Amino acid sequence: MDSTQSFNNIIQKSIVDNWNQDALTDYKGATLQYHDVARKIEKLHIMFENSGVERGDKIALCGRNSSHWATAFLATLAYGAVVVPVQHEFTPEQVYNIVNHSDAKLLFVGDVAATMLDFSQMPALEGMFYLPDFSLMESRSQKLTYARDHLNELFGKRYPKYFRAEHILYHIDQPDEVAMINYTSGTTGFSKGVVLPYKALWSNYDYLQSMVAPNIPKGSHIVSFLPMAHMYGLMCDFLLHFCLGSHISFLTRVPSPSLVAEACASIRPNIICSVPMIIEKIVRKRIFPEFQTPKIKLLMNMPILGTKVKERICEQVKEAFGGQIYEVVVGGASLSREVEEFFVSIGFPITIAYGTTETAPIITMSDWHHFVPGSCGTPAKHMEVRIDSTDPENIPGEIITRGLNVMHGYYKNPEATHAVIDKEGWFHTGDLATMRADGHVFIRGRIKNMLLGSNGQNIYPEEIEDKLNSMALVCESLIVQDGDKLVGLVYPDMDEAATMGFSQNDIAEVMEQNRQELNATLPPFCKLSSIRLQDKEFEKTPKRSIKRYKYKIES
Repeated sequence: MDSTQSFNNIIQKSIVDNWNQDALTDYKGATLQYHDVARKIEKLHIMFENSGVERGDKIALCGRNSSHWATAFLATLAYGAVVVPVQHEFTPEQVYNIVNHSDAKLLFVGDVAATMLDFSQMPALEGMFYLPDFSLMESRSQKLTYARDHLNELFGKRYPKYFRAEHILYHIDQPDEVAMINYTSGTTGFSKGVVLPYKALWSNYDYLQSMVAPNIPKGSHIVSFLPMAHMYGLMCDFLLHFCLGSHISFLTRVPSPSLVAEACASIRPNIICSVPMIIEKIVRKRIFPEFQTPKIKLLMNMPILGTKVKERICEQVKEAFGGQIYEVVVGGASLSREVEEFFVSIGFPITIAYGTTETAPIITMSDWHHFVPGSCGTPAKHMEVRIDSTDPENIPGEIITRGLNVMHGYYKNPEATHAVIDKEGWFHTGDLATMRADGHVFIRGRIKNMLLGSNGQNIYPEEIEDKLNSMALVCESLIVQDGDKLVGLVYPDMDEAATMGFSQNDIAEVMEQNRQELNATLPPFCKLSSIRLQDKEFEKTPKRSIKRYKYKIES
């Protein structure tokens, strides 16, 4: 097995090396420098000690992205406790289930969760803290209550003269020691607790920093808008860059495309990690109207002038993302083929990452210089990746992987663990793909999502949806089966329709035209029999994946 380092030691070293540098900012709010973060971590450790928390005990976090969420996360790891991130969008019942199932001793909650949760429903908790100011909302321990009430006094006794970098001594983790339990959002059933060891965090960091650190300056600016309760945002927006000594700004509100664009313009980040939906909306609303005109398209296709035009457009698109980016990394789902082709055509630094919660999260990725259109990169360092197919280059098969990134299993759920990790240690992702001889992986869809045609043909709905989503007035779509027919469910771009003065009948006519144009590009067994309009957006998981199971048509 590859040799690993203590991940907490990397965190500690970053704090010491960047002691007086800006670390964490709540966008348009307060900034914590690295020494401020260290001081808050020490105070949280005093409260952990006085609540009886021991190494290996669980501490849950439920709140929106913020400097204090990040600080509580770091404090838990640095103490040697196990972090349990809980998505703040979850219902109270889901939060109770996760807190109770994980055996958490403490819970940190944000401003929204604080008004919704009933402490009595979580009987094993010793205390519940309010993230905005770390106040103690509820306590079942007199010792903990005393510690919070006298925190500054206790801190002063521990550090009577001063608190400096040399005082920091964090828990030295072992590779197989559990660092966190991340409960998957999932689209069906009760979410599973993914048990991630420290070696998975270190392995992801080691790979990502080898790709990123040489290409961005020390003290880089980062805009964090992916939810940190998910591994993608946690690792790629927060942990990676905190360990590199970057200055991270958290968007503490829902990251609408307009807010992301505004933050990028003011912060000028050096790298951006996003899900497709946000990038696509920025491109379609702010970039395409300016650069997808007949005149620009004509200029781009001219042999010599076209190169200069594309370079100019690329610089202007970079400016839309702040003007200082090395690359934009898209993960969580595939990018629209139309948007991807536009980026590639102008030489924009785009790349696609692929991974899962169970691999903390990276499985494949590549630097934008090596990006191959349609691909999600090559296997990450410390990981083996295979396609379970008789002909991996041409016949899709399940992606299976093993290595340092892979979870120990699902917490208290050996049956689910054995269903996805085989005896040889291969994690079965449930995703279908092909792989070129040079290692580039091309996702075809989810095994669960694959539809079976009337004559046994494999139909990958994501591929059809990708085409449909690029057509007129389509905001988002879902391909479902109705008996032996395929139906396209479409939520129209109502803003665009209103701008054009279209009635409901006009929209329906546009969709029928879309259906005919789409079918002309598809094999017979993939053609749509109809398009049905949805009057509201599809329901989604917190990471913005459509809850497909809610839209099945019963035969």
